[in-house]
Parts: sequence; C-alpha cells; structure tokens
Amino acid sequence: MNSTQEAEVTVVREGGKKKTATFVRVYRIALIGILSAAAFGLMMLDFPLVWIAPDFYKFDFSELPVIIGAFALGPVAGVVIEFLKNVLHIITAPSPTVGVGEFANFAMGVCYVLPASLIYYFKKTKRRAVIGLTISTISCVILGSCLNAFVLLPMYCRVSANLTMDIIISAGHAVHKIINDLPTFIFFAVAPFNLLKYGVASIITMLIYKQISRVLKNPMERV
Repeated sequence: MNSTQEAEVTVVREGGKKKTATFVRVYRIALIGILSAAAFGLMMLDFPLVWIAPDFYKFDFSELPVIIGAFALGPVAGVVIEFLKNVLHIITAPSPTVGVGEFANFAMGVCYVLPASLIYYFKKTKRRAVIGLTISTISCVILGSCLNAFVLLPMYCRVSANLTMDIIISAGHAVHKIINDLPTFIFFAVAPFNLLKYGVASIITMLIYKQISRVLKNPMERV
C-alpha cells in the first residue's frame, strides 16, 4: 500500500469515527428525551398514601426512568432527565405551590440519582448497584427530612395563602395521633414516606434494570 492509499484509508477511518460519535450523541439525546417523557408521564400518575402521610405528599414511580437512565447513560444524564421531567410538569400542570413542589421533586430526585449512579458508574457490578441504591435511599430519607423541616414546608406556607404550619401538623395528626409538632411530623410522616418511595424505586430498579439495559444499549455496540 502506497502513501496515497494509506492517507485515503486514514480519512475513511476518521470519517467513520466521526459518524459513529455523531450517532452516539444523537442516540443519547433521543434516549434522554424518551426517558424524560416517561418520567413525566409517571409523575402525572401520582397518588397519596394516606396511611403514611397527609394527602399532599404524592407517591409516584417517576424516579424509575431517571435512575435507569443514570445507570445506562451516566450521572449527568440522570440529572438532566430529572430536570426535564420537572420542567415538563411545570409547563403542563402548574400547581398552587408556584414551583415549590417541582423544586422539591428535583432536589430529592438528584439526591436519589447521584449517589447510586456515581457508585455504579466507575464499576458496573450488581453489588455496587445495590450499595449505591441503598445509600441513595438512606440519603433521601435524611435529606428529605432536613429539607422538609427547614426549607420545603416553610416555603409551602409562604406561597400558599391558606396553608400554615399548624394546618400541616394537624393533617399529620389526623394520620398518626402521635404527631403533635414539626419533629414528630418529620419522623413519623416524612421519613417513612421517603423510605417507602425511594426504597420501592430501588427494588424495582434492581429487578428490571438488566432487561431494560439491553434495550437501552447503544445499537452500535449490539452489532
């Protein structure tokens, strides 16, 4: 092979690499869009767990597409999916909380997605996935308790003309008679709710991720 032929081969190879890189970027963007839409759809199907917390705490499965996307595409993609999910919710389903609910959902979602996906990202084994999801669930219980006590519930009261901390605590008391103040509200309502919500998401993720990851895998890698 002469120098001209070698140069032509090099150009073809570089062109092929550029096309592959472009395809991968487009595929990732499309996948992020699909998972964001799926997460948004699941977020719209929320429902209360009135035996655990007052009915303004809504349970949904919207973190499933987010954590699956984070495992498949990386932590940054997971945060982007979480962000887009809440943006779509603000645009299509405005709430009286003026974005406080979406901010809370985003903050808790990031708290859930980042630890698990970071731990899994550097060594993709089932053991590390379990460890990451466990740490994420515990983090959501702790951070969710702190955020609700010091940030979110006070913000709810400020943006809602008809909501006060006494009303919130009374709603908690109607669910659990032991709730009489903010600390007991956090301990007996908020913490169990977050433990169940993110614990269930973690269990389902472990059960279905391997099957779904085969579908999400870059088509270029399947050949």
